[in-house]
Amino acid sequence: MTTPTGRSGPGAAATSMADDGHAASPPAGAGPAGAPPAGARPAGVPPAGARPSRPTPAPPQIPRRLLPGAVLLGLAVVLAATAGWALTLGQATITVGEVWASAGHHACTAAGLGAACPADPLTAIQDAIIWQGRAPRVLAAAAVGAGLAVVGAVMQALTRNPLADPYLLGVSSGASVGAVLVLVLGLSAALPVAAFLGALAALVVTLALAARRDGGLSPVRTVLAGVAVAQLGSAVVSFVIFWSATGDSYREILSWLMGSLGGATWSEAWLAVGATAVVGTFLAAQGRTLDAFTFGDVSAASLGIAVTRTRWVLLGAGALLTALLVAVAGSIGFVGLVVPHAVRLLVGGRHHRLLPVAALGGAIFLLLADTVSRSMFEPRELPVGILTAAIGAPVFAVLLRRRGRE
Repeated sequence: MTTPTGRSGPGAAATSMADDGHAASPPAGAGPAGAPPAGARPAGVPPAGARPSRPTPAPPQIPRRLLPGAVLLGLAVVLAATAGWALTLGQATITVGEVWASAGHHACTAAGLGAACPADPLTAIQDAIIWQGRAPRVLAAAAVGAGLAVVGAVMQALTRNPLADPYLLGVSSGASVGAVLVLVLGLSAALPVAAFLGALAALVVTLALAARRDGGLSPVRTVLAGVAVAQLGSAVVSFVIFWSATGDSYREILSWLMGSLGGATWSEAWLAVGATAVVGTFLAAQGRTLDAFTFGDVSAASLGIAVTRTRWVLLGAGALLTALLVAVAGSIGFVGLVVPHAVRLLVGGRHHRLLPVAALGGAIFLLLADTVSRSMFEPRELPVGILTAAIGAPVFAVLLRRRGRE
């Protein structure tokens, strides 16, 4: 029997009968239509004698990032405790309670309450040690550390390079060139301006060497260009010192180049605080813009961001802040490299959360480093830049190794 499609045989006959309204007889042993064959085990029922299977354990839950508010509060408490500890550490034995009582006395006196103020528990010498020596140094260390950490996080986002920071991109070296030139010429009052101009010039050269033809930045080329500019700046500084600096000026410049907060005054401390508060707040407010840059220039442009102009504005602000901080503390490296990576482990990579926490983390880090460096070999003092480099260099090696495996 041939079907309309040309088929013949038993299959065709079954099809023809179905078309005529006569159902074909099911095979022997088969149940109703749609039912499993006789003797078949229903789905989901284990065979006889089989052990019941244990329920599959749920996959481990990945811990969520800590709440930024809780982290900020915790770090603020740690910073306050660290500052109190740093004020008491030194050859003169002064307790934390005496420091806070003296602070209350000075605050009350400054408010004009006069006789109603409690007596100062410190002697005149102890008062000078705390409020003219240690306090401005503690304030400057916290402000410089906060500013360098914020600038490091911003540069890492803008260049899409986790190894970027002001020291590695040559910005600190450029600021050092400008600062050393005015120190040798005896124009200390122009130090912040000269440091900013040197930092800006170094940044321009670094970005010019690293830029591709389409205007984008290669992360690898950026670091290599920064290293080249930093070495050039170091050579210029060494030549200026060799040719011009003698005696006390040589020792002053050398100590400054190693990074030191030993001679910090109240005016320098307030300069660092003001620069970090103004420029750092501006940079921290650009968190969502920095998030867009982490996905590349094309993604940032698709979100309506003027990539070239925004990058130069933010990098210029970072160079300005770096220059002002270098004018206060000298060349201190690796703070902007170490702190942002540590903070990302706590709050993630979103910059509106990262930057405020990085500021507090940088303040704590440099304050601890400065306190240890001035007390480790007491009465001799180790420049804090040596200690930060000793901590930051291994971290840089680990990051470089990890990046090589990607």
